[in-house]
Amino acid sequence: MNRTVMVMLTAIAAAAWLQTVRADEPVRKRSDPPVIRSSWDDLLEGVDTPEDWQARKQVLRRRYLELIRDEYKPEKPPLDLKVHEEVTVDGTYVRKLISYNVEADERAHAYLGIPLERNGRLPGIVALHGTFAQGKSRAAGLVDNPDKAYLDHLCRRGYVVIAPEHFVSGHRIPPEGPYDTSRFYKKHPNWTAVGKFTYEHSIAIDVLQSLDEVDGERIGALGHSLGGHGTFFLAAYDERVKAAACNCGASFFRHNPKVEGWSRDHWYVYFKPIRPGLLRGELPPIDFHEIIALIAPRAFLDVSGLNDGNPLTQRQRILMNLKIMDVYELEGTPENFAFFAHGRGHSVAHESRQLIYGWMDTHLKPAAATATKLVE
Repeated sequence: MNRTVMVMLTAIAAAAWLQTVRADEPVRKRSDPPVIRSSWDDLLEGVDTPEDWQARKQVLRRRYLELIRDEYKPEKPPLDLKVHEEVTVDGTYVRKLISYNVEADERAHAYLGIPLERNGRLPGIVALHGTFAQGKSRAAGLVDNPDKAYLDHLCRRGYVVIAPEHFVSGHRIPPEGPYDTSRFYKKHPNWTAVGKFTYEHSIAIDVLQSLDEVDGERIGALGHSLGGHGTFFLAAYDERVKAAACNCGASFFRHNPKVEGWSRDHWYVYFKPIRPGLLRGELPPIDFHEIIALIAPRAFLDVSGLNDGNPLTQRQRILMNLKIMDVYELEGTPENFAFFAHGRGHSVAHESRQLIYGWMDTHLKPAAATATKLVE
């Protein structure tokens, strides 16, 4: 049998098989898009207009400040900024180890990176590290995983970057060990660890705005894991953050089988005051979608792994983000919100980094920095 005949017979057989399959399939008809309903809809229940949303936003802001116990924060001291060491990296930027006051009797340390090539003031970024003992050193690219060397990456892209240490890491690791908050709660029994680190990261913005090299109106924030949810806690708290990106920023209160982890009875305790309620099965009156919504209309990008932890819990994040998009529509700035979900687990892989850094470029740099052009 020649090749032409074989091809014809194969085509005839395939057509017959396809006809049989189609005969068994139901006819698919056109339909309107389905209405997506979820438990995240409470964000906009009773909200029909932009004015309604602004009123709801005020309620959510009050609940957020109550959740972190913001009223118990100490009085902000003078910065008293000090430089402890200074190194030029690859002839591209200067990296400084600095410290500054965050309480009357407490100083934070951070790495600060300033590009050497500057044409006017540059945008500044607060880069928040994850749960790692020497977190600011990792953010500077000095130890551990270079995927998380945000300060180095961003200084090379033309940003002034501050990478502050978390208050139970680096120079301030307590005697009990990294990320143990027991001494913090003895000192501040009515405050929360989230309130503490959010307040300190807000002071890091003060540091950026005190620098002649920084355009104080173009401030961004980003981070991974602990630094990821720290980013949206900060952006919701401090409106000076004009663009934020959360990478793998943990799960939420609802649909979370391990919700008690937000108020565990040992080691790192995020929200100590809510533990009795969680043990009774009661959730706080605000959840993460409502906190993130406080960032609108400013730019926010959420990057998450569908397989980062409990899969069913993480998939809820898609529904959560769809509802947050509705808020940005109400604010009239849908272009300022985006999310990216992947299968890379708890990582900040290449494509995630490029998306995050590109997000910062789009929202913090002049339009010419990201413009394309035709080939001449």
